[in-house]
Amino acid sequence: MLKTLREAFAQKDLRHKILLTLGLMLVYCVGCFLPIPGIDPDVFSSAVSDSGSNSFLSLLSSLTGGALSKGAWFAIGVSPYITSSIVIQLLTVAVPALARLSKQGSEGRKKISVITRYVALVLAVIQAIAIVLSVNTVSSKTLLWTAVPDFLIQVLVVVSLVAGTMLTVWIGDKITEIGIANGMSMLVFVGILTSGVTAFASSIVKIFTEGIDAIVTPIVFIILLVFIFAFIVMFDLSERRIPVTYAKQVKGNKMYGGQSTNIPIKLNATGVMPIIFATALVNFPQLIMQMLLSFNNQGVIKAYDWYQTYMGTGTWLNIVVTALFILGFSYFYATMTFNPEEVALQIQRNGGFILGYRPGKPTADYLKKVSHRITFFGAIFLMLVSLVPSLLFTNIPAIAGDSLTTAFTSIGMLVIVSVALEFDKSIQNQMLMKQYKGFLK
Repeated sequence: MLKTLREAFAQKDLRHKILLTLGLMLVYCVGCFLPIPGIDPDVFSSAVSDSGSNSFLSLLSSLTGGALSKGAWFAIGVSPYITSSIVIQLLTVAVPALARLSKQGSEGRKKISVITRYVALVLAVIQAIAIVLSVNTVSSKTLLWTAVPDFLIQVLVVVSLVAGTMLTVWIGDKITEIGIANGMSMLVFVGILTSGVTAFASSIVKIFTEGIDAIVTPIVFIILLVFIFAFIVMFDLSERRIPVTYAKQVKGNKMYGGQSTNIPIKLNATGVMPIIFATALVNFPQLIMQMLLSFNNQGVIKAYDWYQTYMGTGTWLNIVVTALFILGFSYFYATMTFNPEEVALQIQRNGGFILGYRPGKPTADYLKKVSHRITFFGAIFLMLVSLVPSLLFTNIPAIAGDSLTTAFTSIGMLVIVSVALEFDKSIQNQMLMKQYKGFLK
């Protein structure tokens, strides 16, 4: 990757795009550290820490580089837009009107993009209200100015958080438009990386304040992190290549075909989406109950305590339920991204075939069987990525309970690897396109 960046900086247009991308990401980082005017950041910090290391507030804070614990403008980040995109993508299959828009080319995609932003706005309002209620429930401190009524304080915070979210979405769109790679993914990548760098910095400071014995924690964590990243990279780049042979065809005075190619099916074609879905579903009841705790209802308090005891992160019931959700969502999302019937029809139209299988339905059945097998192993991989790091981090005494374990979550590590590989591939593709343009000239 370093070699790719060095070659990209040698080209003026790519260097301009990379610098613009870095500038927009710098604006995002400033927004993640800039608190909402008049708010006491200690209120949000204490609420995030008191709610637990694996709560909804802690997870959201880690994805935004600790912006939530600082009471910053960009505390919500792009999570409402990502959720909105996933929901609209799923509804495109179920709702005929959205399905028609998706088939109308660029105009249809623009309309779907507008709908996605409106849904993201609604989700941002809901999430901002949930954060304010959760902070008021967990923290005993005053949220803002004591001279202002609590209701107006909460409205101001909600409006500020929603405004910061929509500005974050605009920054992500600009990075996609004039920069390199997907803007939303890059912002999530920066947020997670900022949390990790901050946690490492605090570990280094501990060495000077607590003595040389504190150096064991970062060393053990770095060793584990290297092995986990290598494991993720190895499986993320793995793919099954199905050979396809195209028969020779004579059209006019020219002969076409007569060559062999392959259909690559990635082992982790679904990416991080099944983990996000599973984590959201498992944590959603906790979020709702945490919001309702502000009403001091005894039934809600008992339900929340039971959920924390038996379904909290690290419990066996939580592990089993999360693993089953990951398996189910992996198969569901695989059917959304890979259609064996459509691929088989396309192969047949182009005069191709898979050795040992007749064109049409036999080819589609074979592709479906291969896709299901690869999806199963991909789901096993996502289960390991989701569960093994958290179990390792909580059961090794040298790093258990350290801020590093909360900064690098399983979702965060998978996102870091995926976005880094996507960024490197995007730069290489743009350099390759420039070489082709130069050849044509």
